[in-house]
Amino acid sequence: MKHLLGLALASAWNRRLTLGLTLAAIALSVAMLLGVERARSAARESFAQSISGTDLVVGARTSPVQLMLYAVFRLGEATNSMGWKSYEVLSANPAVAWTIPLSLGDSHRGFPVLGTTPAYFEHFRYGLSRPLTFKTGHGFESLFDAVLGAEVARQLGYKQGDLIKLSHGIAEIGLPEHADKPFTVVGVLARTGTPVDRTVHVSLEAIEAIHLDWQGGAPIPGLSIPAQYVRKFDIAPKTITAALIGLKTRAGVFQMQRVINTYADEPLLAVLPGVALDQLWHIVDLVENALLAVSGMVVIIGLSGMIAIVWASLNERRRELAILRSVGAGSRDILALLALEGLLLTAGGVVSGYTLLTILSLLAAPFMQARYGLGIFPWAGSTDELALIGLVLAVGLLAALLPAWRACRLSLADGLTPRL
Repeated sequence: MKHLLGLALASAWNRRLTLGLTLAAIALSVAMLLGVERARSAARESFAQSISGTDLVVGARTSPVQLMLYAVFRLGEATNSMGWKSYEVLSANPAVAWTIPLSLGDSHRGFPVLGTTPAYFEHFRYGLSRPLTFKTGHGFESLFDAVLGAEVARQLGYKQGDLIKLSHGIAEIGLPEHADKPFTVVGVLARTGTPVDRTVHVSLEAIEAIHLDWQGGAPIPGLSIPAQYVRKFDIAPKTITAALIGLKTRAGVFQMQRVINTYADEPLLAVLPGVALDQLWHIVDLVENALLAVSGMVVIIGLSGMIAIVWASLNERRRELAILRSVGAGSRDILALLALEGLLLTAGGVVSGYTLLTILSLLAAPFMQARYGLGIFPWAGSTDELALIGLVLAVGLLAALLPAWRACRLSLADGLTPRL
């Protein structure tokens, strides 16, 4: 085996330019394949950690996926609202440690507006139970205070002290504005890599205040209540879109879920975030598998190039192979030699590709974390990655067997006979 390895390395060195180009192609394709897998794992991890530490998400009765879409990801609209009295009853349950009310329906230049309470900044968790932190400023103090997510502030160029106007409904353009009641930016949250980054946060009372002189999605004709007078009216919340609930002990989560789902005063639904997130991920699973399949095809193309180059070089190597046979090398030795060359070439491409990906990950990790909240680990070696590397090596070995089989069929006379 040692002499075959030496021969394989010596032969490869003599053809280093041609094989070097093939190795580079394999390395780039392997880097792409592992990069897609690593990005897929990071995206899934970020997706699954959009909300953590919350035991139940509660809203009006609908499908669990739809409830998670609008309550956590701010996508779509609620089919119905949840009564404030129901929220207060659930909050007073002895098993409940904390609750966060969520009110959606308005927007600012395409970004969703979330009405909530200071409990949101205190109890909301994402990732591995990481709390929300402020990059600048603070939470609500006055009625028309607004706290921006990191992406809202970045894209729109807002900073602490700026005035913003909310729109009625969710769209980028063409919506009526609550222009007479502007909000002051008092804080910007640190980036989380979750839908929080794309959200404008205001108080529940502010949501009620801007709709005092509105009805049916439009201003009431002839009625205008200036911002300085809204506190003379009842601005206590009447309904909310959903609520996040944390329990004193997770052992009672199913019992509490049953209490909410059988609530007599109005039809409610309580879902476990982890279960609903798994259902959501299966919806987009097809896209990630398609990307992985495309990357796999790139690797196949790279290995096909290796087959073509080794096959084409057989005509040049007929005399070399014939001499090996003349000194006692059998068909198995020739087969093993070329298979070993192909395996070494594939392994070199895998090592080079993994090294390239590691370097790129080291350079891109801080940017991906700061910009998109994706935790890219340069030294990641997950089971899926190792399985892909093993698969590439196996396919590379199989690919090398084809020209090796062809070489075995070259006769000794064919290699030694002069070609005119």
